[in-house]
Amino acid sequence: MHIKPQAEDNIETDHISTAEASVLLKTRTDASQSNEDGLQKEQEPAPEARGQEPEQEPAPEPHGQEPEQEPAPEACRQEPEQEPAPEPHGQEPEQEPTSEPQGQEPALEQENDLAVGNQEELLEKGKQGVSEHLCLFSSVKIMLVPDIQRITMAFNIDQTVGMLKQCFVSQLKVPQDVLQVMFQGIETLMDIGVRPHGTIQIEMFSLDPEQYPIKAIKLQQDYNMPDVITVRVQTDIDTFQDVAVEIERPTYRKPFLGGFKHRVTGVEFHNAGSQTEPKKRCDKGIQVFCRETQTVVEKNKHQQTRNTTSTQMTKIGLYVSNMTDKLIKPRTYLTAEEYHKQRLDAVIVLQTYFRRWHAINVVQKLREEKRLRLEWEAQEELRKKREKEERLRREYERRLNPKTKEDFELLYHALELWRQEEIERINSTFAGAERKAALCALLEQETQLIASIGRHKLNTDEENQQKAILFFLDKCAEPKRWKAYDGKITEMDTQFTLRSRELLEIYRSISMKDLPKDERLDVLLTLKHTVKEHECKLTHEIVELIDREADLMMRGVKECNLEGLRKRICTLFLQYIKTPIFNPEVARVLKVPPDPLKLYKNIYFCRGCKSYLPSTEFSVPANSRTVGRCRRCCKLDNEARRREAFLKYKLMLKNLRKSEADYQDDAKIAHVVQQKDLQYMVENIWGCQSALSAWDDLHDLVMVRWDKHCEWSPWNTVLLSKDEAKAHLKLHNLQEAYEMVFIHRIKHKHILAKNYFSQIPEIASFLHKGDDQAHRNELLITKPIPAGSKA
Repeated sequence: MHIKPQAEDNIETDHISTAEASVLLKTRTDASQSNEDGLQKEQEPAPEARGQEPEQEPAPEPHGQEPEQEPAPEACRQEPEQEPAPEPHGQEPEQEPTSEPQGQEPALEQENDLAVGNQEELLEKGKQGVSEHLCLFSSVKIMLVPDIQRITMAFNIDQTVGMLKQCFVSQLKVPQDVLQVMFQGIETLMDIGVRPHGTIQIEMFSLDPEQYPIKAIKLQQDYNMPDVITVRVQTDIDTFQDVAVEIERPTYRKPFLGGFKHRVTGVEFHNAGSQTEPKKRCDKGIQVFCRETQTVVEKNKHQQTRNTTSTQMTKIGLYVSNMTDKLIKPRTYLTAEEYHKQRLDAVIVLQTYFRRWHAINVVQKLREEKRLRLEWEAQEELRKKREKEERLRREYERRLNPKTKEDFELLYHALELWRQEEIERINSTFAGAERKAALCALLEQETQLIASIGRHKLNTDEENQQKAILFFLDKCAEPKRWKAYDGKITEMDTQFTLRSRELLEIYRSISMKDLPKDERLDVLLTLKHTVKEHECKLTHEIVELIDREADLMMRGVKECNLEGLRKRICTLFLQYIKTPIFNPEVARVLKVPPDPLKLYKNIYFCRGCKSYLPSTEFSVPANSRTVGRCRRCCKLDNEARRREAFLKYKLMLKNLRKSEADYQDDAKIAHVVQQKDLQYMVENIWGCQSALSAWDDLHDLVMVRWDKHCEWSPWNTVLLSKDEAKAHLKLHNLQEAYEMVFIHRIKHKHILAKNYFSQIPEIASFLHKGDDQAHRNELLITKPIPAGSKA
C-alpha cells in the first residue's frame, strides 16, 4: 500500500451551513441508493463568488464507530471513507468538486443472525464550527413493521427524523407522506436523547399497508474497493490529520503463505498476505542458468613463488627455537605400479568378502525355498491322502446304505470284484471236485448277496417313490417366478398354483401316519368335500373308500388292519391330482402329455423289454446308428453280467463340460460327446493313465485341452492328473515346454481319436470345420513376395 498525500490543488471545500449539509446528505443518500452498480458519481458544489477565500477544513468522519455487520471472508478488510487531505493555512486553492468513492451504499441486513453496520458518508463539509457537530454520529436501528426487519445505520445526531424517512423512501418505494416514523414531531436525534456514539431504536411502518406495503430491503452483497480512501492519522495528542491514500491494484498474483479452503462455499482463507511487490533481481548481463555454470572444468597449473626466500637457521650469536619443528624421515619410495597393485589387492579382498556374503544369502534363500517346497509337498501329500480316505469312506457308506442308482452300481461293482478275487483264489487253491464244490458254494453265496441287494433296492425304491411324488407335487404348487431388471425375483400365485398347493397339503395329511382318531376323521372329511366338487367314477370310488374307513374307525378296528385301505385312498387321490381336469397346473409337469396325438412323436421300440418308450428313455452313444435297448434294459444287463461302475466317467465328463463352459468360447463338442465315448477314449486311446506320469487313478485324472487356444475335441485333448493339468494350462509354447518325442506321441493319439470319431456324423461335421480352418492357416503362412517382382 502506497500512502500518497493528495495534491492541494485537487481538493477544495466550501462554507456550508448545517441545514445545507443535511440537504446534501439526503441527496447523496438517495443517489447512493439508486446507483446499484457502485459507479462513481460526482456532486457539483454550489458556485462561490469571486474574491472569497474559503478556508480549507478536513472532512468529518465518524470516529470510533464500529459496524455491526461481520465482513464476508472474501472482503475482510474494512474500507474507510474517502476524504480530501487538509491543506496548510495560507493557501487559497480553487474549489473543485470531489468525487464520491465507489460502492458507498448503506448495507442492509435482517437481524436474524446478521447485524449490519453501515457508515454514512458525509459528502459535503461545513465550516469549522459545524464540522465539529457533524463528526458526532450515533447508531439508529430501524425496525420495519410488519416484516420485523432491523436495519442499523449511522446518522449524525443533528439530522431530523424526517431526513431518516427520506433515506428509506427510495429503498422501500413508499411515498414520504405514507411512510410513518415514530418520534415524528422531533426535529433532530439529539432532541430525543441520543448521545454521540449512542444507539436508539425507531419503528417505521406504512399508513396504507394494502397499497404501499413495507417489504424487506434486499441487502447489498458486493463491495468494491475505491481507488482513493482517506485515513485519519494522529499527529499529536489532540491533533489529527486526514491523509488521502491511493489504492494500487496489484498486477501480479500474491504469494500463497498458507491457508485453507471452505468445502461448501469454496472460499479461500489465507493465513497471511502481502501487498508489497517482490523485488526484482537486477540483470547483470550474465546468463546464470546454463549448462556451463553447472559443469566443473578442471585443469592442471604449476604454481611457483615469484620471489625466492631464505630460512633463518641457528648460528653463533642467534638462537632460533626448535620447539615447534617436526622431524621428518624419508620413507620407501612407492611407485605408481606398486600403488595400483596395493589398491587391486585391497579390491580383491573386498570382493572376496562380498561374494562370500552374497553366497551365504543365496544358500540361505535356497534352503528356505527348499524347506517351503518340502512343506508344501508334505501338505499336498497329506491333502491327497485325506481326500482319498474321504472318497473311500463315502464309497463305503454308499455301498453300506445305497439310495441312488450310482450307489447300487458301486455295490454291484464291488460284488463283481469280490467274485473275481474268490474265483482266482479257488482256481489257485483247489482242483477237480473240490474246485467245483467251492465254485458252487461261491455261486450260492453270490445269489444270497444279490437277493439282499434286491431287498435293499425295493425298500429304497419305495422311499424314493414317496420322495418323487412329493417333489412332483411341490413342483406343481410352485408360484410363477421371473427375474426383474434389477435382479430381484418376483413371484406370483395363480388360481391353478393355489389349487395345486391345496391338494398338496391334503395329500400330505392323508399320507401321515399315527394321527389321532379325531384328526384323521377331519382330514377324511376335508378330502371328501374336495373330491365331491367333480362327479365321476374316480371321485365316487374315493368317497366310498373314505366312508368305509370312517365306518371301520368308528367300530374300533385296529390301524394295522386299515393300512391297505389307506394306501388305496392315497393312490386314488394321487391319480385324482394327476388328472389335468381336476388340477390344471399338473399338465405342464406330466411326462405323458394329455394330448394322445403327441405320443406318436419321438417314440422308439426297445428290443430288450419289447416296449415303446419316448426318446428320453434311451441312451444313444455317438457312434450308434440305430436305437438299441432302453436305459432300464442296459442297467439290468450291466447288473447281471459286467457289473461296471460308470461314476468315475460321469464325474470326468462333468468336470470337462464345466471347464469348457469357463472358457466362454461357445465350445460344443464337449456337450455332444457322451459318457460311453469318453470311456472309449480313456480306456482304448489313453490307456487309463496320465500321458506324463502314467498315474492310473481315474478319480485324479482329467481331460484338458492340448492347445488351450482351440476348442476341446477328441483330437485336441490330453489326459493328465489334476496338478499336471493346472501346470499344462499355464504353458505358452508347447514346443518349448515338451520334447519332440512326447509331442509326436500325443499327435499319434490324436490321429487315432480322429479316425474313430470321423465315423460319427454328428462329430464329423466339427472335424471337417477344423480341417478347413487348418488349411486356411497353412495358406496364410507363405513366403513374402519380393518388392521388385511383379504379380
